[in-house]
Amino acid sequence: MLRAAGRYVQARTLVPPVSMEELRGISREFLEAEGLDSAYVNYAAILLNNELWKESLAAIPFERRLLLLPKCLRVEETCPATFDEIGMLCKKCGSCPIHEIQTAAEKLGYAVLVAEGSPIVMAIIETGKIDAIIGVSCMNVLERAFPHMEAAAIPGVAIPLLQDDCRETAVDEDWIWEMIHLSSDDRTRRLDLEDFRHRVETWFRPEALSEILGEPESETERIGHEWMARAGKRWRPFLTVAVHQALQEDPSSEIPADLRKIAVAVECFHKASLVHDDIEDEDEMRYGEETLHRRHGVPVALNAGDFLLGEGYRLLSESSAPAEIRSEMIRVAARGHRLLSLGQGAELCWAARPRPLSSRNVLDIFRQKTSPAFEVALSLGVLYASRKEGLRGRAETIRSLVERYSQALGVAYQIRDDLGDLSDCQDPSDLIALRPTLPLAIGHERARPGTEEKEILASVWNRRMPEGVTVARLRKMLERLGAVKRSRELMEAYKKEAVRALWDVESPNLKGLLRRVIGKVFGDAQIQGWCDEFEARNAAGREAGSPPAA
Repeated sequence: MLRAAGRYVQARTLVPPVSMEELRGISREFLEAEGLDSAYVNYAAILLNNELWKESLAAIPFERRLLLLPKCLRVEETCPATFDEIGMLCKKCGSCPIHEIQTAAEKLGYAVLVAEGSPIVMAIIETGKIDAIIGVSCMNVLERAFPHMEAAAIPGVAIPLLQDDCRETAVDEDWIWEMIHLSSDDRTRRLDLEDFRHRVETWFRPEALSEILGEPESETERIGHEWMARAGKRWRPFLTVAVHQALQEDPSSEIPADLRKIAVAVECFHKASLVHDDIEDEDEMRYGEETLHRRHGVPVALNAGDFLLGEGYRLLSESSAPAEIRSEMIRVAARGHRLLSLGQGAELCWAARPRPLSSRNVLDIFRQKTSPAFEVALSLGVLYASRKEGLRGRAETIRSLVERYSQALGVAYQIRDDLGDLSDCQDPSDLIALRPTLPLAIGHERARPGTEEKEILASVWNRRMPEGVTVARLRKMLERLGAVKRSRELMEAYKKEAVRALWDVESPNLKGLLRRVIGKVFGDAQIQGWCDEFEARNAAGREAGSPPAA
């Protein structure tokens, strides 16, 4: 809906400020045009209004912006914060998102208030010291603040909470980050990342692969090309291209043909690792189809994986980049290959002598198995961009930041896969195959000795699924033990670590794009409801007979 709102505003060429009445009319037209439920009229109005003000907000310096956060994001029972006549004074205990968001915004130059309510908005506007406001709150507070911002014609972006009750609420932190970093200096902000990713996907169609890799002349080449063309998320080649484009003067400029080869090389490495993983783990399905070794036999599949590794290194070596950059790209790819093999080796050695692993052990495997692929993808994009003299001296600093970002992103990505195994039993599933997962490690750590739960989880860690125990039962057990919730918390923590890695990135293009990449990879926020407490207050404060807001 957010992307559709952006397209709709651009097509209509609307100019802010727009009155609430007019905005609701536009919202109804938008929902009808998109075939969406009219119940979302207020939510859609927020999205449309945000899009109307987006470019105006981007042009305003961070130092002239205010970020308003609601106190209901805190954990009320344990929060040590105090209050003054303006709002909450955060004690930076780290138990809620407020400190993290406030620190990031203040580092940019924002004024930040943890408060809510239209009187505060009005008072701040009247000082004349703030030229734009980003407000996080429930729908009803946002609705009541709107007339004041409209009257002042001040750029304002509203981010609704994801649940109601005004206690321990939640918000899409990715959305906040994107908005507080919105800057006219970031020329990637207008890029449609979904379209960008689709363009990368077209490079893996059979005809495109033949153009990049050469026409297949043997059965081994044909099998390799067919495996490369199979379904996949293509995150890694997408990252290579994204980071390269972010480092260009014009991020929307044409993608060099040479970069396509480097991106395909990244996918060659990834697809080769999947062939070998499937053989080592004895998986039978991948992408909803038979694995390569099931279809062609282990010897042929092994050889196809080795062939793709060779193709990846060949494509890098044939790059038109200067010799020292080509050499460094090959070194980076080899280092990533080595780390991945060490991580896979740790898991294979565990499989030979299965035993319960701690959550720390599992996370260490993730750092070696998953993070290097992200780091290689991003580093290759940086290195190829550094062929231009202006970037040559900064490439090493950028790569150091990218390494921190990649490590955190890779771990978060693997935790997400583990949680996915619990929810939809995708193939291949580490849980079904009785391989190390973070929820299993946390569950085993939390289960009390001598209980049935401890015995069941110990059996699973020893690769023996007890009779009568299903994945559904395991999931419920892990939920009871808090292992699922804790895994989600750790995933969010590693996502935040990836965000923190970007704080010192000097390029607005690179920082903005890599931050949006996190939102793209983990884009799964759901609206859970609106603020009941404020709805009750609004109803009590309305004049008798006046209708509720539409």
